[in-house]
Amino acid sequence: MKKSLTFGLIVGNRGFFPSHLCESGRQHMIEVIEAAGHRVIALTPEDTPYGSVENYHDAQKCANLFKAHADEIDGIIVTLPNFGDERSIAQTIRLSGLRVPVLVQATPDDAGKMGISSRRDSFCGKISVCNNLYQYGIPFSLTALHTVDPKSEAFRQDLERFAQVCRVVGATRNLRIGAIGARPANFNTVRYSEKLLERYGISVDTLDLSEVLGRIGRLADDDPAVTRKLDEITSYVQTRGIPRESLIKMAKFGVVVEQWMNDLELKASAIQCWTAIEEFFGVVPCTLMSMMSNNLLPSACEVDVMGMVSMYLLQAASGTPSAILDWNNNYQGDPNKAVVFHCSNLPKHFFQQAEMHYQEIIAGTVGKENTYGTVYGRIRPEAFTYLRLSSDDTAGKIKAYVGEGRFTDDELKTFGGYGVVEVPRFQSLLQYICKNGFEHHVSVNLSRTAAAIREALETYLGWEVYLHE
Repeated sequence: MKKSLTFGLIVGNRGFFPSHLCESGRQHMIEVIEAAGHRVIALTPEDTPYGSVENYHDAQKCANLFKAHADEIDGIIVTLPNFGDERSIAQTIRLSGLRVPVLVQATPDDAGKMGISSRRDSFCGKISVCNNLYQYGIPFSLTALHTVDPKSEAFRQDLERFAQVCRVVGATRNLRIGAIGARPANFNTVRYSEKLLERYGISVDTLDLSEVLGRIGRLADDDPAVTRKLDEITSYVQTRGIPRESLIKMAKFGVVVEQWMNDLELKASAIQCWTAIEEFFGVVPCTLMSMMSNNLLPSACEVDVMGMVSMYLLQAASGTPSAILDWNNNYQGDPNKAVVFHCSNLPKHFFQQAEMHYQEIIAGTVGKENTYGTVYGRIRPEAFTYLRLSSDDTAGKIKAYVGEGRFTDDELKTFGGYGVVEVPRFQSLLQYICKNGFEHHVSVNLSRTAAAIREALETYLGWEVYLHE
């Protein structure tokens, strides 16, 4: 479900241009934002002429209003019904102290209304506003068209994209995530830097797998919390043929992880899913991870923390569950198609149909009876966005690639959670992934949000982002 946002609105004005345009411009913008399900905080005509910002005193009033609502405002929208006073707009944002995304919109002129009483000149004013924001060191976003009517479909799309940007940026603030267990010994690929994440306000809490198993050992089979979790599992996915003993073990694992995450207010997790838990406890955690992801608490396998953060940001943009997959196999001879796969812990949101199974890959090593709990299914045909974050420790930076593709209905019979994807210029993307040291995991979401994610991560977080098109 998409989060409703609160926007601070700045109505730019310059007195020797038609100020009356600010009255209708302010009203139109408020109507459009509220129609999209969001809330607006703005000066009123009682505060300043037309509720606009034209000078330093207006900027102070608007900044103070924004300060009073600082904990509520997710982003700032600057609207220019006329040329606007560029310095006052920049001063408003600086004085407010807000560090949120900013969208600059300018209303187009009508070629039939170019007289002194109705000419806007916002086309030119927008360039001046952006120049000042650049000088002030204030990052900002632009509408797709240089000038756009607030009531148009084009601006509705701009607003939706900006809302996605705000959700992604907001999602990184004071984000608390969890890592359970150690990464698989041979998976150097999922190494990451906690310090780099902390620099951007993302904190990692850790829990040793032995602590999880110890807490599980204190739970009775008929503990009310275990019974509730068992009911959740059997309601979530088809469990025909799965031993009850295995289901109870899964339920206990789910109770312990849930309690830990609730106690520490963690929003996502990455879990050591093989092979210790199978050898010493006797199930795979995939179903519980699938359930968490489906409930918008993303959970990544193999302690892939950067993959999990990728899942979380995709989810923030779209309001729907994310999954983590391997770029796994070529598909026939098509260079733009591939098979994606995991064992799997995909949320059932992705599947046409889902059922619980055993983990066929490691069953030969640890025994089938110790590997129940995977979620099998085919990913339904739909457009998707993919994202991969990576902490480049030697360069001291976080980098990413993002793009869009589609899951197809091409014929494929295999096991686990899987699908066939089609990505434009896919071979070029694979070259980029390999040459830049990215991981084999990729996070995906059934949405189209690549442009907004790139804007959020690059413009507002300062991360290095490659947008594949």
